[in-house]
Amino acid sequence: MGVSVDEFLEMLDELPGVKLSHGGDWIGIKVRDKGFGYLWEKTETVGLKATIEEQLAMVAERPEVFEAQFTAGRFGWVVVHLDRIDADELFELVAEAWCLTAPRPMVAEFEATHPIGQRVQSG
Repeated sequence: MGVSVDEFLEMLDELPGVKLSHGGDWIGIKVRDKGFGYLWEKTETVGLKATIEEQLAMVAERPEVFEAQFTAGRFGWVVVHLDRIDADELFELVAEAWCLTAPRPMVAEFEATHPIGQRVQSG
């Protein structure tokens, strides 16, 4: 179990329109100039957008993996410890954060070809 920073960055290639922006100690993860995640390479953690209900449930169920980061409007951001989560679960959370942020037509097109949580397997 556990996902490296490089493996996490490779996951982002599976989502359309993702752009990275470097901001000092962190890397912002955006789609169409709207943020849905942050990566802190030094601590090997990722902050992801979620609903407040999802944030509360994740932190309550597995506090060793997830931490509440902050809330903004109807969203609750959660910190994920990369070394404590498997790749498929992390991709599902990243895809959900992307879907909460990307334009609806883009999400519909993605979901038509990639059921949430199902990664494209290369090889």
